[in-house]
Amino acid sequence: MAIYTRVAPLLLFLCVATGCNGPLPFLGGGVLSGDVVAAPESWGEWKKSVSVIQLETNPAVPYSVNIAYTIVGEHLYVYAGDTKTRWVEDMEADPRVRFRRDGLVYELRAERVSGDAERVAFAKVWAAKGSFSRDPQTLDEVWLYRLLPR
Repeated sequence: MAIYTRVAPLLLFLCVATGCNGPLPFLGGGVLSGDVVAAPESWGEWKKSVSVIQLETNPAVPYSVNIAYTIVGEHLYVYAGDTKTRWVEDMEADPRVRFRRDGLVYELRAERVSGDAERVAFAKVWAAKGSFSRDPQTLDEVWLYRLLPR
């Protein structure tokens, strides 16, 4: 009986994790499922809605994570602060990404932001999001990406 009480939660977790079609809150996933739709001309309409998407990188071996996004003007951004995460490494190797929101999948490409003016505009919006946000203006290395149609 002692083995069952140790193994049962793990088996339950594995069953749930493999049936989710994407990442869990603190655990990466694989390919994102859903209806693939064209990216809108402008992301501006999303400014006042939930700001979390599921981002899929590395088309050869898909890896997906839950991530906050930010809209600045009409553009969609994802930001890793000064941490070169796995999804950042994936996008540096291959900029093709997909993301899912509300069951819809958008096929995009990630372009690293290097211009100071764009970074400053992003920083103003990002810093206003809350106390847990790391202001990109205070960091030496910044992993900030604009997501664009392919």
